[in-house]
Amino acid sequence: MEINEDLLEKLIKENHEFKKIHDQHSKLKSRVEELNKLKLITPEQEIEKKKHQKEKLILKDRMGEIVNQHQSS
Repeated sequence: MEINEDLLEKLIKENHEFKKIHDQHSKLKSRVEELNKLKLITPEQEIEKKKHQKEKLILKDRMGEIVNQHQSS
């Protein structure tokens, strides 16, 4: 999803749902990056990573919907 910085900042400031989703997405992204840096990963960590990746995609799709709605109006 390509979104310009001005629109991103505006949505974060003005749209509570977008801000909440964006914050959640950022936290999940950080956790996945932490797990990716591990040399050895346990089966539990692998499951956690996959779960977070799926959640991130769902959140990214929802952010895209909000952006599209905002651009249409």
